[in-house]
Amino acid sequence: MMYIKRYTIAVAFLIGAVGWYVHTYVTKGTMSLDFFGYQLPELAIFLLVLVPMFILYIATIIHISFYSFLIKLRNRKYEKDSEKLVESIIDAYLGKKDRNHEFQTQRYKLLGSLIDNTTLTAHSSISRTGNEQKINEVVNLIEDINNGKTVDLKPYLLEPTNALSIKNNRNRYNNKDITAEEIVLNADDYSEELVEDAYSEYVETASLENIEKYQNYLSKPALFKILKRVNDEENSLVLSNDVLISLFNNLNLNGKDYIDISIALSKGMIPEQRIKLFETLSEKNETFMRAYLFTLFDLEMNSVATELLNNSQPDEYMRFKAYNALRESQQNFNINLFI
Repeated sequence: MMYIKRYTIAVAFLIGAVGWYVHTYVTKGTMSLDFFGYQLPELAIFLLVLVPMFILYIATIIHISFYSFLIKLRNRKYEKDSEKLVESIIDAYLGKKDRNHEFQTQRYKLLGSLIDNTTLTAHSSISRTGNEQKINEVVNLIEDINNGKTVDLKPYLLEPTNALSIKNNRNRYNNKDITAEEIVLNADDYSEELVEDAYSEYVETASLENIEKYQNYLSKPALFKILKRVNDEENSLVLSNDVLISLFNNLNLNGKDYIDISIALSKGMIPEQRIKLFETLSEKNETFMRAYLFTLFDLEMNSVATELLNNSQPDEYMRFKAYNALRESQQNFNINLFI
């Protein structure tokens, strides 16, 4: 618009100058024109000279306006693509998986496509070298997350599986911004690892009903925290063998794990229940016979353990047989040395 104003002023001076020159130095006469059979009123000749100039001016303005409009549209496309490019850089920094920004101009299509299919790492120095506020904010936000701070990621609509979202939720948990119970109750919003860690803390005080309700998040550390609560002075739990076996079935436990479980239960569980538990387990799967033998020897149920060893194959349970032989020869060793 500014150039049209300048052009208009210049044309006005030119038309005025030409009109003045014709009227002053050429002729002051008048003339009537015949326009398609119609006789027009007489006009001063200098005005008739100025009419074509004015018509040319109008045509020029239309021409300039039209192409200015086209240029404006083209520039607007570049502006929008520039904004989309910033968005694509931000999404790349944030590690979003589905990135498919559509660009209108050829200049940005290649660059945008490369960024949408590239993993970018944001360094803190970027925030001090650029003037793009949106990018600076994201770079600073990522730096805060990496430094263990909690930030607000809601405006960026990140998936729970996003690496930054996972790390930020971990920071929230570590900084006590969210509790273990909140994570367990809203497990779909958090990573599997964080839910398992939160559940491991949650079982330290949770009721048996809630422990069973969310036992799908059970891990070995959580299991041993539950076992520690059996008949404990604080936050005590009364667990039946059926409940314990149900918890065990959620994990991929080996023979050594069951021996560790027996050791953990030795502090709080009454001997009769403990023996029955491992007897039941050994009946279901011979793999757990070692844990049953350990439990018997640990509780000094030596006759029952000896009978089981005598009925086993010669090459089975060699360590327990060695311990039993030493015990029978009055050699006192701790059963823990043989596991």
